[in-house]
Amino acid sequence: MTLRNKIWLAVIACLMPLVSMPAFAQGAVADKWKWLTFLVFGTIICVTMYVTYLAAKRVKTTADFYAAGGGVSGLQNGWAIAGDYLSAASFLGIAGLISLYGYDGFMYSVGWLVAYITVLLVIAEPCRNIGKYTLSDILAYRNDPKKVRIVGALSTITVSTFYLTAQMVGAGVLIKTLIGIDYEISVVCVGVIMLMYVLFGGMVATTWVQIIKAVLLVCASIVMVVLVWSQYGFLGDFLNNVVNDPKVQQRVATLLGDKAKNLSPVELGQIFLEPGLFLKVPIDQISLGMALVFGTAGMPHILMRFFTVPTAQAARKSVNWAMAIIGGFYVLTLFLGMGSAMKVGPANIAAIDAGGNMANPLLAQALGGGPDSLMGNFMMAFVAAVAFATIVAVVAGLVLAAASAMAHDLYVGVIREEHVTQEEQVKAARIATILVGAMAIVIGISAKGQNVAHLVALAFAVASSANFPCVLMTLFWKRCNTGGIVLGMIVGTFTAIGLVMVSPNLTYPIAVKAAQEKIIKASDDKLTKLNADLASATAPAAAAPAAVPAAPAPAVDPAVLEKIKTEIAKAEKAKKGAADKIASFGSDTTSIMGLEKPWFELRNPGLYSIPLGFLAVIIGSLLYRDKRAEDMWDELYVRQNTGILSAKAVAH
Repeated sequence: MTLRNKIWLAVIACLMPLVSMPAFAQGAVADKWKWLTFLVFGTIICVTMYVTYLAAKRVKTTADFYAAGGGVSGLQNGWAIAGDYLSAASFLGIAGLISLYGYDGFMYSVGWLVAYITVLLVIAEPCRNIGKYTLSDILAYRNDPKKVRIVGALSTITVSTFYLTAQMVGAGVLIKTLIGIDYEISVVCVGVIMLMYVLFGGMVATTWVQIIKAVLLVCASIVMVVLVWSQYGFLGDFLNNVVNDPKVQQRVATLLGDKAKNLSPVELGQIFLEPGLFLKVPIDQISLGMALVFGTAGMPHILMRFFTVPTAQAARKSVNWAMAIIGGFYVLTLFLGMGSAMKVGPANIAAIDAGGNMANPLLAQALGGGPDSLMGNFMMAFVAAVAFATIVAVVAGLVLAAASAMAHDLYVGVIREEHVTQEEQVKAARIATILVGAMAIVIGISAKGQNVAHLVALAFAVASSANFPCVLMTLFWKRCNTGGIVLGMIVGTFTAIGLVMVSPNLTYPIAVKAAQEKIIKASDDKLTKLNADLASATAPAAAAPAAVPAAPAPAVDPAVLEKIKTEIAKAEKAKKGAADKIASFGSDTTSIMGLEKPWFELRNPGLYSIPLGFLAVIIGSLLYRDKRAEDMWDELYVRQNTGILSAKAVAH
């Protein structure tokens, strides 16, 4: 069977479950428009699979599979980095947070953008000059290769697995919410498509899929921003409309509760543009910011992108382009989120997805003419397809990073001690890709319904606490050696994981039950009042005395009755949902760690785990003498700054 036939057979196998399903659950897209959604989805999948077919013919060596042969230009790599970095959390999550919480949601955009300054100024060029394919290649340059590759590979697999699981769960929930496809089928489809990209096309296909996804993402965002902003004029007018929007004011009043009673509508709207509605603990914000800024520079799938360019100059250029693209996109999220709050309404967004992840698709539908229009559903379908491509592109990068750690670092570097042919290395890489992909699908299905917020926190916590200190110290501290790297990786990883596992990120049944009981009580109070209103509105008029002519009964406004019945249905649904949530815990009273309440109060441990990671590298290096590491310092220093003896000649 030819390569082309293998790829298209895989595509058909992936799409068959979708077209053969007898029925779908109700999603955000109406049944009569789902054909349009599948058409757009299918078009994007077919285009990217054709790119994979073209890329597969170029993958002959290990360098082709892991680093696209080092032939990616700075501009191309900049777009690919943007495609790798801008996940569904950026496209859907941030806009959703802004639409629900205003200013605080935008802080995530700022944090992830600032992170790239660290990458540009500290990491990009040195890593490209001394590395080859993976994070462990950087660490092994002047340290004991076996020991460093083992801890580096384990850290890479840990970070990638945490982040990969969160992406897979997000994919399943997103697709089920949008078009009603079963969660398990959604996860399998994402996993199979991602496997096709990486298995056949390696880094070449992954790079071009990420470029295509980034272009689609930016174009879709620009179109929506133009449509939503053009109705309000300049920035000041746009923000004034946000402040004066009744839906925004009602959202702030709901969040503030009793505090909102003495505030005017304009004051409520103004609070939407101020901090404090979502991020209420300053020290937690600082800790989160540290993890985002330093964690990005330690993410294995981000570091791999710098090995795909031919020169250090191209590495710097690619980060500059990536910062421009990513920065421009994050500015757009402000208008997407605020526009969603005005056009769709925070209450309507939260009704479909409590986290606000449906803000962008719903905004696209509203801008196109609404849920009953062809253009509205086409725009929603396009945005949904872009979100799908976003997840698959990020997952492909993560799978490639984890597979390279297994095949290149552990199998080739540790087990075979570099005594392997090119064909054996590529074969090992593809086998590792299948293993990682299968693992991602199984874990994604197993994690259905679980709170995966702690997985994202874990990924960035480990990357910032273990990977970043080790990379930074081995690049810029002469005394750093194998002992410091091993101890830093171990302490940083286990400290980050340990603190997250006893933090508020996990689910604590007692606290959840208490919160749900409050919802039940509030729903009961609301139902009592609504039922009284309904009885009053429908009760017959009292009989008049015989001598007095009976007055005609006042007409009952059907709209009022319908509104009361709708509110009753909402209250009953909220009550049932809370009761089901309580029942789901059964007799459980503790988290998976056996705790009734968190021991560590911060959601992200970066404020503590990052300094401990650096301290461990320093202590380990001072206690362990490694003459080779010190002797090779001068060579490393020259190479990381000049690129001499790199894989290709380096321009500066």
